[in-house]
Amino acid sequence: MADSKLNFPIPTFFFLFFVFTELSTLSQAKSSPVVTEIKRQKQNEDSEPFVGVNIGTDVSNLQSPSDLVSFLQVQKITHIRLYDADPDILKALSRTKIRVIISVPNNQLLAIGSSNTTAASWIGRNVVAYYPDTLITAISVGDEVLTTVPSSAPLLLPAVESLYSALVAANLHTQIKISTPHAASIILDPFPPSQAFFNESLTSVILPLLQFLSKSGSPLMMNLYPYYVFMQNKGVVPLDNSLFKPLTPSKEMVDPNTLLHYTNVLDAMIDAAYFSMKNLNVTDVVVLVTETGWPSKGDSKEPYATIDNADTYNSNLIKHVLDRSGTPLHPETTSSVYVYELLNEDLRSPPVSEANWGLFYGNSTPVYLLHVSGSGTFLANDSTNQTYCIAMDGVDFKTLQTALDWACGPGRANCSEIQPGENCYQPNNVKNHASYAFDSYYQKEGRAAGSCDFKGMAMITTTDPSHGSCIFPGSKKISNKTKQLVNTTQTSSAAERLRFNTFRSIRISAIGNVLHIFMALVFSILIPFLL
Repeated sequence: MADSKLNFPIPTFFFLFFVFTELSTLSQAKSSPVVTEIKRQKQNEDSEPFVGVNIGTDVSNLQSPSDLVSFLQVQKITHIRLYDADPDILKALSRTKIRVIISVPNNQLLAIGSSNTTAASWIGRNVVAYYPDTLITAISVGDEVLTTVPSSAPLLLPAVESLYSALVAANLHTQIKISTPHAASIILDPFPPSQAFFNESLTSVILPLLQFLSKSGSPLMMNLYPYYVFMQNKGVVPLDNSLFKPLTPSKEMVDPNTLLHYTNVLDAMIDAAYFSMKNLNVTDVVVLVTETGWPSKGDSKEPYATIDNADTYNSNLIKHVLDRSGTPLHPETTSSVYVYELLNEDLRSPPVSEANWGLFYGNSTPVYLLHVSGSGTFLANDSTNQTYCIAMDGVDFKTLQTALDWACGPGRANCSEIQPGENCYQPNNVKNHASYAFDSYYQKEGRAAGSCDFKGMAMITTTDPSHGSCIFPGSKKISNKTKQLVNTTQTSSAAERLRFNTFRSIRISAIGNVLHIFMALVFSILIPFLL
């Protein structure tokens, strides 16, 4: 046996070398450029301007929280704001990529502003219990407190600070911002923007609040409505300026003090907030527009509350934000906005417009179809983009097969092209066949809201999924453009390449792990003979 040790040194050396080489390869895979790029994108996600939606719940036929979240996913809505901290909605948002602002209702300010214990309990119950599975990005404390419930003004800052202290205690203060939304009326003399200033009677509250926002890196939340500016100043503020319509230079609003040109009312309102902050020596707080929108219906006193104007305003608003052009005063900073609102709240009290700010009815049918072509995939009810319905990545194959069977059976989708020997049979897998069947059903239903769901198995995309000789139903409807669309989609975008590379890295990593385990087992068996 003594001689046997001398018979294996060289094989043992190479065996150990192989094992350590595998471990080294696995270690390098973990820090691959693809992984680094994903981390970088994750860090930059919240710094890019976005369009979100407010979700009010005064709706007679409100969907269940799970259906509501599925609807948000179908519509590519990634940011929402709630007027409370509804536990069922927060649970339904878990493990989605949807970011949410939760709110402290005005009637809870007294308790929270008077007790650090109550504030800590609120954070524990409504934030810590859900984060990070549910991506809570901010807390809005109250809503337009200084103008709607001025008696609560002295409690506002104490409530904000108590909640912030609770976030610090939970080590969440760097991930979750905290602020309070204000009405535009706290700013006096808003045009020209350079002359704007906060109502001086509110300075004792606003100044320390701004100083807190500066210190904590939180935004100034503002509810800004060009609709009301126009209605209150008809004859002075043109409708086109309020709706973001293209203007000739002669129709642009010019600030005589700065000579800055304003092509729309919202930019002027945002800059008025910046100038107002500057007058109080605060210059490092960003404006976040927590509410803006246009009603689609009104009474006889609101003749400009029409579907056409609402469609024009919100479509142009979305394009304006996603163009990232900033404002005349701060072209380098584009404020993110939350559209008011996702659903028509038919239970709201008069006037008629109060129940008609939504992009959709309570049953998820669109009130109108937006026109935001070229601005990405936000809101899949865009009438100007050709859209397709495909199977989502990473879903359970058995459930997907059930959805495929339904589409080709009771759903009456045309599934002839995914039969053996036909153009879309290959690649022969459930996901590919389901995508074709889903799109067939979606197009047959006229791309109606809710027709691309399949119990969360499907998603809407503006990227043509056609490949080779397989032309998807959505492409067949585009006359004389099919070949061009198919050729275009064969060139993957950077995001698609990243997704493929990520999958390839995961697959390689998985194979490496299997090899590592296998070699470790072999090594453990052979080690008695090697020693």
